[in-house]
Amino acid sequence: MTFTKNSALVKNVWVPLILAGIYTEDQIPVLGNLKEVVEQVIAENE
Repeated sequence: MTFTKNSALVKNVWVPLILAGIYTEDQIPVLGNLKEVVEQVIAENE
């Protein structure tokens, strides 16, 4: 699977969970490029 910054799983699930401190970036599952995209979105928000 290929995810983008606008993918629902990225912007509505993983990014908010990490920013809220519920999960860490290390806990993002290995699923296509999910981890890379989530890390990129978080870095852009800093």
